[in-house]
Amino acid sequence: MLHELRIENLLLIDRAELRLAPGLNVVTGETGAGKTLLAQSLDLLLGGRAGSGIVRGGAAEAYVEGVFALPPELASLELLPEGAEELVLARRVWPDGRTRAYVCGRSATVADLRELGSALLAFYGQHEHRRLMLSAVQLDILDGWCGAPVAALRARVGDAHGRLRALEEQVSALREVAAGRERELDLLGFELEEIEQVSPNEDEARELGEERERLRHLEALRGAAFAAAEAVSGEGAAAELLAGGAGQLQAATGIDTRLDGLAERVSALLYEAQDVGAALHAYADGLEGSPGRLEEVEERLALFARLERKHGGSIAEVLAHAERCRSRREELESAEVSLAGAESELAAARDELEGLAGELSALRARAAPALAAAVRERLAELAMPDATFSVELGQREGGCGPRGADTVGLMIAANPGLPAGPLREIASGGELSRVMLALLSVAHGSPGEASEAAHPLLVFDEIDAGIGGHTARAVGEHLRALAAGRQILCITHLPQVAAMAARHFTIAKDASTVPARTTVTALDGDGVVGELVRMLGADVGDRGATRHARSLLRAA
Repeated sequence: MLHELRIENLLLIDRAELRLAPGLNVVTGETGAGKTLLAQSLDLLLGGRAGSGIVRGGAAEAYVEGVFALPPELASLELLPEGAEELVLARRVWPDGRTRAYVCGRSATVADLRELGSALLAFYGQHEHRRLMLSAVQLDILDGWCGAPVAALRARVGDAHGRLRALEEQVSALREVAAGRERELDLLGFELEEIEQVSPNEDEARELGEERERLRHLEALRGAAFAAAEAVSGEGAAAELLAGGAGQLQAATGIDTRLDGLAERVSALLYEAQDVGAALHAYADGLEGSPGRLEEVEERLALFARLERKHGGSIAEVLAHAERCRSRREELESAEVSLAGAESELAAARDELEGLAGELSALRARAAPALAAAVRERLAELAMPDATFSVELGQREGGCGPRGADTVGLMIAANPGLPAGPLREIASGGELSRVMLALLSVAHGSPGEASEAAHPLLVFDEIDAGIGGHTARAVGEHLRALAAGRQILCITHLPQVAAMAARHFTIAKDASTVPARTTVTALDGDGVVGELVRMLGADVGDRGATRHARSLLRAA
């Protein structure tokens, strides 16, 4: 239940504060005065989108706040402060479109407002009845009437349909794989055979590259090695000179320790020169290239290069490609088995979905006549006593979907003797409004008996459009009865509806200011009478209209 609604700087409203009563609360005012601003402010509290330009001209920000009774089922939310006795939702909007949400004074997200708002109230706009034309909405109405068993079964149907679609996609993909399986296996086999025949190896490629360079420069390497060997250990070369020096130093050994150390170093140089000379001779003698060896190396490296060009630019990439080919070949070779398994799962999933959809259809078929009877009863109370109304089930085109295999059509004949037809083709605007009210009263519990699942607050934004006369009176009585045990906020242009209110607010626009200013006033006593006179189209002081207004209030 909404206790208070505060609005600041929202379009034409400078500041407004509404203290709502239990039962039926109405808002009236001239066309264009801004009655729907109240509905828009509630939409903001429910996490609705803040449209551009909703901040009053010249104001720094707009602010909307609603103080609600705290439903027991929300009392344990972590979002609320400990010991909270009421629920305060607020929304701040800046001219650049930025917004900030609050719950009980704490910063929150717009998603938090949506979640809380969905448990606090249900909103029905002036064009809501147009949604009744949609087959999906009509199906939702029937399922909502059926209650928790159908809701649970419908969820299972949705899950089963999702599984079926996933399996259908899997089977389709496997069939595509199977269709090109042989061709791809041939290609994979060819590429693998080509790689395996060469059997490339990174170490071998490196060694072959070094050998190729050595074979290409064989004579230059041999000449350099022989020349260096002669310079180090040949006649009159470094080794011979070092040997003479070492002999001279050996003769003076034991006299001066410092010289002994130098003698050891000269001896070490002699041994190193002799060893290097021998190694150079051995290297030069070992530089032999068998006839045709360079051609063999070049051919082997050319095979490596060809594979690298085809499969990634390096031996490592070639080997990785081979591994991918093996994995893909295994996958293709097992594809036939996988396809058979997936097709079996698909058949089982289809059977499961059809079974669940059949159960759902049976529940709907049993509930449809009861819903139709309940709506006919409400229509009789809304000045349509001779209307016929039925709920007809059909088969969904294309088979079972996420909501089952059924379509629902709401059929009506507003007058006796006429054949019933689809609601979208038969009903006038006023009749649609009454059908909607009848459906809402059925959905939210019998008049005067709010169901436990019903929202504690219902908001109607001129859904009584197209209604007048005695019918308007019946609609007003129905709204008042629907408000018993809950709270309704109704924006209306009908005096017959307004006369039924437990609390009456009027909205007036003052165009003499720039920008124009709209004010919201709570009425009582003569104020209510005066507003009803205005709604009757009479001038203030019109005695006949005043008597009529007072008679409406007495009759209420």
